[in-house]
Amino acid sequence: MIGYLLRRLAAMAATLLVVCALTFAVFYLFPADPAVQFCGKDCSTERIELVRQQLGLADPLIVQFWHYVTGIFAGQTLGTGQYAVQCGFPCFGYSFQSAQPVWDLMMDRLPTSISLALGAAALWLLLGVGTGVVSALRRGTRLDRTLMVGTIGVAALPVYFTAMILLYLVVTVAGLLPYPRYIAFTEHPGQWISNLILPWITLALLNAAIYARMTRNSVIETMAEPYVRTARAKGLRERRVVGKHGLRPALTPVVTMLGMDLGGLLAGALITESLFSLPGIGKLFADSLNKSDQPVVMGVTLLASFFIVSSNLVVDLLYAWIDPRARLA
Repeated sequence: MIGYLLRRLAAMAATLLVVCALTFAVFYLFPADPAVQFCGKDCSTERIELVRQQLGLADPLIVQFWHYVTGIFAGQTLGTGQYAVQCGFPCFGYSFQSAQPVWDLMMDRLPTSISLALGAAALWLLLGVGTGVVSALRRGTRLDRTLMVGTIGVAALPVYFTAMILLYLVVTVAGLLPYPRYIAFTEHPGQWISNLILPWITLALLNAAIYARMTRNSVIETMAEPYVRTARAKGLRERRVVGKHGLRPALTPVVTMLGMDLGGLLAGALITESLFSLPGIGKLFADSLNKSDQPVVMGVTLLASFFIVSSNLVVDLLYAWIDPRARLA
């Protein structure tokens, strides 16, 4: 198991390094000049060239990349002369637009994205798994057909359309909830929930529909297994047969998908955060990309990649624990 873990950690590190290298290289295809952004459009050509030299932008690409990667773990001194600043661990650089540390910018936005991701995940698990189990146990009935048709309709709704409808009906027309804004859970739990419930529903509906259909199919297959029929033949209550012998094995693919989906969701729900003007990682990425703020985009990309590969690592370890044959992969 230790050897398997070490192999997965090495693969995780290699993946992050490749993502970092690709993102770093892509910025050299952009027409925007970081030196111009840092100095300002009114700077002379000589001044821009001086800024480029002081920020290390005149160094070869491989040298800049090496300084960036090593600086994340060891810290570094960014720039020279009057632009020199000490960047401690973990150093993701400074924003070209606000001159703030990238790490601080991301940590300020991360609680919003975590709140959005965890709340949405809990909601879509509750709705999706519950709907799938009920539909599987009532297979072929009118309720089953109604639920499955409903999941198809929900899955077909664009996120943007869902958000606009919810805002109009719940906030504008009914006035049941305030317009979403982020309030820390520690400040006021009630307002934290009431302000995030609409973004949670917007994010959860699509995934809930997918999880419902997946859970239904998995439960139907599991309930047809011989050991389930044996459990019924022994006289066990139907609730115990379904809960212990049918539902638990059927949820294995659900847990697997949840690990990957949650990692992607923590990376930043770009559309949802932008629609509801929530100050999360996704909105930070979109704003920085529009302004070609290279250090911030690099930092958010690495943070997003870390969440995704970490979720995949957890799923791999769970699989290896459940089925030792997976350790040979």
